[in-house]
Amino acid sequence: MSGDDENERQGKGGGIDPSSEIAAVFDDLETLLKNGDVVGALTVRGINASLALLAADALRAYLAGRKAEAAEDFATVAEEIRGRLAARGDARGEDGPADAGSQGETSRSNGRR
Repeated sequence: MSGDDENERQGKGGGIDPSSEIAAVFDDLETLLKNGDVVGALTVRGINASLALLAADALRAYLAGRKAEAAEDFATVAEEIRGRLAARGDARGEDGPADAGSQGETSRSNGRR
């Protein structure tokens, strides 16, 4: 790592600020979760890509210090997953193709998606 890279990562008080690296990882994850082939592969496994995107957004918000937004998004993800499991009658939490449901966007009260 060059000295310039290290200077860019320094936060207030001389600590490390990984914000740009974290943002890049989440940008890559978002791109991946929006790829049609990836969505198809996840759907076959019973994983809803829209919920995965929302969970990633929640973690991104938490790591950025936006805790209220993160809590709301995590709660939405948990509620959706529980609801899908209950609809399947699968309290064990094992996902399968029946959980794929709609790959459409989940509703969010903050209007971001």
